[in-house]
Amino acid sequence: MKIKTMMTTIGVLFAAHAMADVTNAEKLVYKYTNIAHSANPAYAAPSITEGKIFFNRKFKTPNGKEASCASCHTTNPANVGKNIVTNKEIPPLAPRVNTKRFTDIEKVEDEFTKHCNDIMGADCSPAEKANFIAYLLTETKPTK
Repeated sequence: MKIKTMMTTIGVLFAAHAMADVTNAEKLVYKYTNIAHSANPAYAAPSITEGKIFFNRKFKTPNGKEASCASCHTTNPANVGKNIVTNKEIPPLAPRVNTKRFTDIEKVEDEFTKHCNDIMGADCSPAEKANFIAYLLTETKPTK
């Protein structure tokens, strides 16, 4: 019951800033929160702070280099990023800035698997995914 109340509160908070269709992102936060809570009942709610820490945390990649989500997506996921390998421009990751993010849930799942394995050498946990997306939903303004 506590999770439903918390998710309702988050939904209301997110609706107040509704600048884009973020329904799928919110659904994924709810989905990953429930999975994380099932695996660990102590996990009660996504943490925006933990999501931001995770986004910026540097990991030693399987190829021995250090990288983070921010390495390609900048420290503000509302900004346009650049792939550190190909130098290809990456549209903003924040769904309130880039309405095309999180439109295809299957693609989101594939991208999580791909990028988590590329950066961390393993898939991200449901709690990490919930925290990550909850954080992305708070970023609404690109930095100049």
